Amino acid sequence: MATRVLQRAATGLKQTKNGFRAHGQVSVIARSLAAHREDSWFKSLFVRKVDPRKDAHATLLSKKEDNNLYKIQFHNVKPECLDAYNTLCEDVLPSIHTDPEYPCELVGTWNTWYGEQDQAVHLWRYRGGYPALTEVMNKLRQNKRFMDYRTERGKMLLSRRNQLLLEFSFWNEPVPRPGPNIYELRSYQLRPGTMIEWGNYWARAIEIRQQNQEAVGGFFSQIGSLYTVHHLWAYKDLQSRDDTRNAAWQREGWDEVVYYTVPLIQHMESRIMIPMKSSPLK
Repeated sequence: MATRVLQRAATGLKQTKNGFRAHGQVSVIARSLAAHREDSWFKSLFVRKVDPRKDAHATLLSKKEDNNLYKIQFHNVKPECLDAYNTLCEDVLPSIHTDPEYPCELVGTWNTWYGEQDQAVHLWRYRGGYPALTEVMNKLRQNKRFMDYRTERGKMLLSRRNQLLLEFSFWNEPVPRPGPNIYELRSYQLRPGTMIEWGNYWARAIEIRQQNQEAVGGFFSQIGSLYTVHHLWAYKDLQSRDDTRNAAWQREGWDEVVYYTVPLIQHMESRIMIPMKSSPLK
């Protein structure tokens, strides 16, 4: 390609009255082509080669010893129905949580304080993975009390959505904790293909953010909105949240984690949530 361009330029030289200018044109073209070749070679040094993998990121990043599956539910409630909705949930959901016939646990249930208003968030854990989820769903269809709850709940909602999640292997498993606390759910929509990279950085970062025991759980989606990550944090109040987050910047390595993970994010959202009375996470 470069040779043909130079040949055409040389031919143009014979047809030009001003030989000096034509020589200059050939020199400019030659320098341009040389620079292009050098630039292409330089860029090739930074092409990221992806090693072939035979494991899904779910297998590489999730905990293997407990086979837990999580479901997170977002319910947008009619403003005038929020109190009645909370009462209904507090009456029915704990009965499923405590019944040994259902292989599931209510990890936490909240109302959003700051973020999307008049919203409830429920987090369930299914010990045994997808088979446990299927068992619970089949049993609930035969549970008249729960089906009545669903019918009544439907009258109070504007919309609802859910996701099935796995927990990152390097995060704590969420366990009941005393209160009072506020909770922050930070949700990240990642660029497709970056989940492994995110996990590699946060496997180190979580050590920095555990010093005040604020880390509750970390999850990534399997069904629903994909390449979504949820980090759940607990704080005594908004001021302690601010102090804790500012203190992280004084610890070695935190700035590097932020620097390298921000480019992986397409969208992020923060919710400050207040536990319902029936929430195991107080």
